[in-house]
Amino acid sequence: MNPAPRALVVVGGDDTHHDILTAAEVLQRIGTEAGFATARGAGLQRFVDPRAATADADVYVLYNSGGAFPPAHQEALRDAVRAGKGLVALHMSDVIADPSGADRTFAELLGNHYLSHGPGHHEGRHRVDIVARHPVTEGVDGFELFDEYYEFAFTGTDHTVLASRVRDDGAVIPVLYVREEGEGRVVYLALGHDMRAWGEPPFQRLVRQAMRWAAGA
Repeated sequence: MNPAPRALVVVGGDDTHHDILTAAEVLQRIGTEAGFATARGAGLQRFVDPRAATADADVYVLYNSGGAFPPAHQEALRDAVRAGKGLVALHMSDVIADPSGADRTFAELLGNHYLSHGPGHHEGRHRVDIVARHPVTEGVDGFELFDEYYEFAFTGTDHTVLASRVRDDGAVIPVLYVREEGEGRVVYLALGHDMRAWGEPPFQRLVRQAMRWAAGA
């Protein structure tokens, strides 16, 4: 009997606007429901000489609001993904992908860096449109949820956008995409500020399927 694939939910950061502790519990449960033996941990300084929970994970789920991510650990994560591990980054995790810093490794691995919440209110109820069929979006149709808006800039062109929203001024804003890095797979989902989003069945299904696809499960 083959063992269950392993996932590690990694939370952390210094932004008090996000409830990372509750997020860790919710995402661990979603990972378990997706069929993973799912652990959780805090802090991004774990990829150099990793302990077993980090080294043995097939997919990492990041929910990080800033905080230190030293270049050596960025490079170690990139190398792990290139070797075949999966990465699913949620919501504000792209804030740590600072393109103005000395090291762009994580920004280039993730495929984007945070810009802003966009014009007007920074959160509200809005529609998410599925714009491409993919294992991550299988069985998910367009849906509405209340969430915080995130807008970002892509760091390259090697990605496939799977879902987007339309801003009040008509601009189309991507909220979900996938890309590949070497032998590994990367998913970024801009949704997931708090329980109003985490509790929505379409959000949970997207995360479950993102984990499975990223892990090659």
